[in-house]
Amino acid sequence: MLASTAEHNDGQRKVGILAYLERAPLAALFLGISSGFPYAMIGVTLTTRLKQDGIDRSTITAFTLAFLIYNLKPLWSWIVDGVRLPMLGRLGQRVSWLILTGVLVFGAVVYLGALDASASIERTAFAAVLVAFAAATMDIVIDAYRIELLEPRQLGVGSGMSQYGWRIGQAGAGALALVVAARADWHIAYYACAVLALPAIVTGLVVGEPERHREPSEKRGLRRTTAALWRPFAEFYARRGAFLAFAFILLHKIGDTLANLTFRLLFDDLHFTNDEIAIYDAAVGFWAYLVGIFVGGLLYSKLGMNRSVMISLLLMAVSNFSFALLSAAGHSNLGMAGAIGFEYFTSGIGGVCVVAYFSALCDLRFTASQYALISAAASVLGRLLTGTTAGALIDRVGYVDFYLLTTVAALPGIILFWIMMRTGLVDEAIGSAGRT
Repeated sequence: MLASTAEHNDGQRKVGILAYLERAPLAALFLGISSGFPYAMIGVTLTTRLKQDGIDRSTITAFTLAFLIYNLKPLWSWIVDGVRLPMLGRLGQRVSWLILTGVLVFGAVVYLGALDASASIERTAFAAVLVAFAAATMDIVIDAYRIELLEPRQLGVGSGMSQYGWRIGQAGAGALALVVAARADWHIAYYACAVLALPAIVTGLVVGEPERHREPSEKRGLRRTTAALWRPFAEFYARRGAFLAFAFILLHKIGDTLANLTFRLLFDDLHFTNDEIAIYDAAVGFWAYLVGIFVGGLLYSKLGMNRSVMISLLLMAVSNFSFALLSAAGHSNLGMAGAIGFEYFTSGIGGVCVVAYFSALCDLRFTASQYALISAAASVLGRLLTGTTAGALIDRVGYVDFYLLTTVAALPGIILFWIMMRTGLVDEAIGSAGRT
């Protein structure tokens, strides 16, 4: 039976407070915190830091190309699935890699924080890429650990908790960095945020290796290494509907990624202070995201995966439009609260529904490799467009028309998913992680 259809009768219809307090969803929450904070360090926080250091807009948006490292992670994700670490490997495949990558992220963030961007933009760019590489590798481990730890009935709640944790890590680190930087300096701010690498490490040590982790049948030597490279992708594309599913993954988040990676430029040009950004992005956004996750859980349990994903896609497109309205309104605390609140609310819903679908696409034998491919593909086009054209496009057409374009860019993904629903291909492409 597929865990994707309405379908999720037993576990998903029991969504309530207790479902969020089970061991696996709670673990997903803490894993998400460590996954989310590096994104802020090289995303919104670095954007603000560079802007305040007098770096021009085109150079700042070019820094978003560092996020493309996340999109390259399928190139080395097979190592996380197939290579056993010396000494640490005794703790388990997933736990040992969780510890190693957590330490690497901590060190990379501290290094980025120690640099002066105005003195050496090249070294700062290298450090941002280093943080992205370490964080992307940690994400490979975290995603595999989460999917293997969650039972199929928990995919919706667990995915929501993971995204909730991600937002706590991302928004919390962003707000902490702004507050500390305003009272000390950016170096201290980055050192303080580096501590957020610890929740994932502690979670791995406390919870231990997931029971659902299944290693490929080939155990040693060149044969295993070769199989680790091609089998995860061969298995995925052998399923009916896999190519359309991958096309949807590529297209569905273009508009959302373009919009999200430019918010801080908009806020700065509208002359919001660091404290105002921290208040609305963290406080208002935090509670809106909490409500969005709860609503997403209800939609997922009551409507099934297909319809809940479609609703979340539509809402996320509309959220981009709200920033076009804010751009037109100018400096407005009420307008910023409304735009940020709606953005986080819809992201919470999408975090439950869309991520649960992506998790269900994985085969438990190749979780790290397959989810790395899925998550990398989900934002590659949006990040590439942001890094190469967003700054120049904003300069040319202005913020209002730019955010209207991001709303239109969301339509191809919505249309493709509707076609997949009508033909039954959404369910046909599901992997063993989504089956009971």
